[in-house]
Amino acid sequence: MTQGPRYPELIQSLPSSVPFVGPEVQERELGRPFRARLGANESVFGPSPWAVAAMQDEAAEIWKYADATNHDLKAELALRMGVTPQNVVLGEGIDGILGYTVRLLVAPGDAVVTSDGAYPTFNYHVHGYGGVLHKVPFRDDHEDIDALLDKAREVEAKLVYLSNPDNPMGSWHSGEVIEKALDRIPDGTLLVLDEAYIEFAPDGTAPRIDPEDPRVVRMRTFSKGYGLAGARVGYAVGAQPLIRAYDKVRNHFGMNRAAQIGALAALQDDTWIEEVVGLVGAAKERIGTIAKASGVTALPSAANFVAVDLGRDGDYARAVLKALIAEGVFVRMPFVAPQDRCIRISAGTPADLDVLAEVLPVALETAQR
Repeated sequence: MTQGPRYPELIQSLPSSVPFVGPEVQERELGRPFRARLGANESVFGPSPWAVAAMQDEAAEIWKYADATNHDLKAELALRMGVTPQNVVLGEGIDGILGYTVRLLVAPGDAVVTSDGAYPTFNYHVHGYGGVLHKVPFRDDHEDIDALLDKAREVEAKLVYLSNPDNPMGSWHSGEVIEKALDRIPDGTLLVLDEAYIEFAPDGTAPRIDPEDPRVVRMRTFSKGYGLAGARVGYAVGAQPLIRAYDKVRNHFGMNRAAQIGALAALQDDTWIEEVVGLVGAAKERIGTIAKASGVTALPSAANFVAVDLGRDGDYARAVLKALIAEGVFVRMPFVAPQDRCIRISAGTPADLDVLAEVLPVALETAQR
């Protein structure tokens, strides 16, 4: 009998799973499209028209490989972040850069710390490279910075993951709180600061960190505020020795040419991002109004989504989620108690939120039966 591929023991031990089940999969199972797509924290308001035009113009040049150094986009990002291009690395969204970070620093058996219920794609990468995850609970629906760093010291962690603003709750810490915590990072531990939602956060949320500080790498994306989730463009800013080390493991041609061009155009359209932030703010306010009218509570959010506290337990929230999906509204929810008492609703267009206003009371009633 012909033998197939020989998987390493680590790979054989992993579950056959992915971090998220996409809305397209659910639509195929339902046999119809969703009426409102409010679950993936995409920007339904789309990218800058400049970005769309730039990508369309570049389509005829797609036969060329992209610039493997991402020179032009790195230069513009560096200018806006107040760093040098040597402090910036590009990747296939934050998801891709998280994978490179884990590959770069985590060997089988190495300790890694995160919050229980935080972004699962990070955990997915850690498991895939054989790292050992240590989780600490949220505190008052916030990621607990002190507990994360205490655990990192206890287990001699290679990495500590912190998202600010947080997904899935939308909570946030001030930049000052994070700055004060920097000196508590243990020697040899890297703080992975995920700032995917920073464009929507209040002033003062982004900490002031020396780009050459070797204790921190901060990650941002074009998937949220800039409306380019499908283009897969993310970037990290850190000390030059760390950023150079990414060249040892990253996919140098992972960034496609049209994505590079579109991201650069999007970055230069300040008017559009300001408009999107305003539209998201209005959408979050309306989600709060819809929630209140249905007898549930929208939590404060510094992201482009709102966690809605249903006031009961995870089983009830899962029933509400199931009912919403059956009614054609795609939303998601936190995975871990007590945060799983909530559902998470992305900012939508007025038409999307009209559907939510119609369907949410029905879903709440269905879940109580």
